[in-house]
Amino acid sequence: MRVAIQGERGSFSHQAASRFLPHITELLCCPLSAQVFERLSGGSADAAVIPIENTLAGSVLEHYDLLLANPVHIQAELLVRIRHNLIAAPGVTLPSVRAVYSHPIALAQCRNFFAAHPHLQALPFYDTAGSVAHAVRAQNAVAGIASEAAAGEYGGEVLLAGIEDHARNYTRFLLLRREAEVGLADTPGNKVSLAFAVPNQPGALAGALGIFAQRGLNLTRLESRPVPGSPWEYVFYADYQIAAEELSRPALAELEARCSFVKELGRYWAALPTTQPLAPAND
Repeated sequence: MRVAIQGERGSFSHQAASRFLPHITELLCCPLSAQVFERLSGGSADAAVIPIENTLAGSVLEHYDLLLANPVHIQAELLVRIRHNLIAAPGVTLPSVRAVYSHPIALAQCRNFFAAHPHLQALPFYDTAGSVAHAVRAQNAVAGIASEAAAGEYGGEVLLAGIEDHARNYTRFLLLRREAEVGLADTPGNKVSLAFAVPNQPGALAGALGIFAQRGLNLTRLESRPVPGSPWEYVFYADYQIAAEELSRPALAELEARCSFVKELGRYWAALPTTQPLAPAND
């Protein structure tokens, strides 16, 4: 099982991948999210794991665009408690640190920490675990924000633990497979993700959303993204839960009749939040 992630070993995506797929034979670490989707779509990866939203920082918007643009299918989701740590090279002390690196979304989850330490400069990095590897190599007054597993992976030391803004900090991860290998027909699950667009006319969006209520479907998330090259036109991404399969298909047919396009991105079981931070990955 070859699994692609954005980031390095010891990242939260690495640990989530090990939760989804305990028997990973090869972890494909990609610096860019687009490369994760390229690996999966092109066949060099059997699966991919991506974060899609965080309870403090919000949605990973690029991943919505990539889900629509690539022939992939959401197979499962995982809700994980995220605990951030300030990590530096051995011997570096907190008073000596002047710059802190991490992924921009991780930095956004630690705003209160930076407000309380105004002398620390927050610098974006392509990955949480990668920021720790960078800090350990630098061996000077820099640190990274990442999981405890990243400290173990790269020989760093935790200077402060639990620096996220709120203890109820969760990230939702998605397990992706190639669309051709995991068909949507007869896929079990009680949650559906889809993308759709409506005509640019009064009441079009309200009419589309009304279908969910009329059919007794629990709309749990709605996100909009601009259509590249078409100013002021948008694609809407929706998640909804179903009590029974017979409720979903008629609603989808009605939606297709009202929309300029509809694409079902995945059908899977809704996940429950874990109460503990991710354990170190074991692949």
